[in-house]
Amino acid sequence: MLISSLVARSSLVNAPLRLSRFFTQARRVYKEEEPTAPPSPTTEQPGQKYTHFGSKTVLKSTKQKLVGDVFSSVANRYDLMNDVMSLGIHRLWKEHFINKLDAGKRPNSTTPLNFIDVAGGSGDIAFGLLDHAESKFGDNESTMDIVDINADMLKEGEKRAMEQGKYFKDPRVRFLVSNGEVLEEIESDSKDIYTVSFGIRNFTDIQKGLNTAYRVLKPGGMFYCLEFSKIENPLMDLAYQQWAKVLPVMGSMIANDYDSYQYLVESIERFPDQETFKSMIEKAGFKSAGYESLTFGVCAIHWGIKV
Repeated sequence: MLISSLVARSSLVNAPLRLSRFFTQARRVYKEEEPTAPPSPTTEQPGQKYTHFGSKTVLKSTKQKLVGDVFSSVANRYDLMNDVMSLGIHRLWKEHFINKLDAGKRPNSTTPLNFIDVAGGSGDIAFGLLDHAESKFGDNESTMDIVDINADMLKEGEKRAMEQGKYFKDPRVRFLVSNGEVLEEIESDSKDIYTVSFGIRNFTDIQKGLNTAYRVLKPGGMFYCLEFSKIENPLMDLAYQQWAKVLPVMGSMIANDYDSYQYLVESIERFPDQETFKSMIEKAGFKSAGYESLTFGVCAIHWGIKV
């Protein structure tokens, strides 16, 4: 595990080199195709509850639908979207995430693990976790609930499982349409491992989602999150900010979808920094909370344990 972690980190540190290849052409495209400015944020009215949707202020009651529209739009191009957003480095981040968690039923254990992967409709993390458990520990008993609020994303996950010839109609694997802030179908104290990858920033109420994660985990269960974060290195931050300016245009060129990519960039900007998010995890009740920044903080792995 140490060797694989070192290899992954070495690849992550070299991310700025990959970013630099795109800037010259992307800036030129951005200047040629930059759209008009978006409308001003909604004027707040007394008595109404508001939240952010990217850089816009919207009613809390409407954000779920707006986010749903974004992910319905990108569902069949989800891998392409992540490749554009991270220049393909998300694959290394996810591999490191799975290896670092290192979850699976140990050979001397008689009890399978119960996983839940929230906002995981594409199935990449869920399938990766099950593959890791099987290949490293010989675990082919642990269960997985793949939960997403967006039915279109779940369909993509089921399609991927069918194409891979694994986990499709597997009795150990359930695909559930459910709101991660509530998870009404999931019993309290029922899960050993809760994962969420590049999804929690889209929750309308992130703290409520963390509280729910705490509820569904068993005592001793682990919360594990991979999410875009705040860059700690000034030079890397400057490079990333330049890239973020042209991401929506790249989305328009590659996927014919400017607005979704614009929202995704803005949602990253609005997400709390590492220390703030750690405090929110602790507020939900988790102990031993911590994080590991990847690629200078472009994203981070967060964790906490329910005691």
